[in-house]
Amino acid sequence: MADYDYDLFVIGAGSGGVRAARLTALDGKKVAVAEEYRVGGTCVIRGCVPKKFMVMASEVSHALEIAEGYGWSFDNAKFDWPTFLEAKDVEIARLSGIYAANLGKAGVELVHGRAVLKDAHTVEIVGKDRTITAEKILIATGGRPWKPEELPGIEHAITSEEAFHLPELPKRILIAGGGYIAVEFAGIFAGLGVETTLIYRGPNILRGFDDDVRAHLAGEIEKRGIKVILGCQHEKIEKTDTGLVNHLENGMKLETDVVMFATGRIPYVKDLGLKNAGVELNEAGAIKVDPHSRTTADNIWAIGDVTDRMNLTPVAIREAVAFHQTVYRDNPQHFDYEAVATAVFSQPPVGVVGLSEAEARRSCSNGVDVYVTRFRPMKYAFTGSDERVLMKLVVDADSQRVVGVHIVGPESPEMIQLAAIAVKAGLTKAQWDATCAVHPTMAEELVTLKEKQSGATSAG
Repeated sequence: MADYDYDLFVIGAGSGGVRAARLTALDGKKVAVAEEYRVGGTCVIRGCVPKKFMVMASEVSHALEIAEGYGWSFDNAKFDWPTFLEAKDVEIARLSGIYAANLGKAGVELVHGRAVLKDAHTVEIVGKDRTITAEKILIATGGRPWKPEELPGIEHAITSEEAFHLPELPKRILIAGGGYIAVEFAGIFAGLGVETTLIYRGPNILRGFDDDVRAHLAGEIEKRGIKVILGCQHEKIEKTDTGLVNHLENGMKLETDVVMFATGRIPYVKDLGLKNAGVELNEAGAIKVDPHSRTTADNIWAIGDVTDRMNLTPVAIREAVAFHQTVYRDNPQHFDYEAVATAVFSQPPVGVVGLSEAEARRSCSNGVDVYVTRFRPMKYAFTGSDERVLMKLVVDADSQRVVGVHIVGPESPEMIQLAAIAVKAGLTKAQWDATCAVHPTMAEELVTLKEKQSGATSAG
């Protein structure tokens, strides 16, 4: 056997890479991980965590409005962007430090620098005059924002990564996109008092989600003051003395202070040296892997967003565990991508697990039963708000298994985590109905829905 510097070399110290490195090192293997930026990856540094802090900060304005309906009064309440940024950055630095410390405690060597594959067993640390060999290599470099570089004036636009570090809060912003990141940042900026416009080229936001969820959320975010323009996109961006003029395909011109593109993310494979190691990409530009995360090079694996399978932090972590069990524990495993819950931290938020109604109609041979409720939650009813919650259950008409749960409303991410257990376990609608409600809560609606949506059952 060849003599290598390491048993395992991991490229990328995000959630997936860190978990795989730690587990393998704790098994007594010699492990190193290279990170060109900061330990923690997209989720901790420029994704889920700082975004959630921004969501929570922006939700305060809505909470203050509700509080006034309950008799509270607030004089001179105001938000200070620099104060928030400083507190956010301190917390992110703390979390990144914990990730780095945990690597050290497990015996993993942390290499600060960009790793590039020279061949299937060799990596070069760019600019550090260092070459490293490893028996096995794991690629976990994640993804990066994409924006249309051919668009005239695109150099004036930012992505979500720059949005975390804006030197000042703009008065006006236009966000291009209709997915998770776009609707989340629209809610953030609107909640912080920014005049916010969301533009999306498709017929409705959140492509891939249940149609009822998409329509309901579009209506609800407009109630929060967000202007939504659908079926349209940019022709160009023009910088003027007073701002950025967005020239749209429908002839509209909108001037804003900031233009943010949230039009998707792509696997981060640029200049990684994949060809040198025999690692192939698929048609979408992601690293091609088998069900056990092995690439087309026998000794190289890839996990997380760089494989573009299911781009969620908890999924990358589970893929890391499966990799470790398969490669180092002689216990072949692969992650089960069925019935994975997800949340969109829009305002109001969305929680989803399982199949949309359209997906269920295609996969359930004897049709589906659909249960839907829309209601004004108790908290808002007291204040006179017209905001509504949507809850929807999709049931296989034959087996009566609940195959999809869709919620739009306050605390839906918390509710969907528990609903996911029931969906993953394959519980039937009768078993949901047999569960006693907790009253008064919004979640009780999930176990008290009795009336099928008219005409819901039909062959798939």
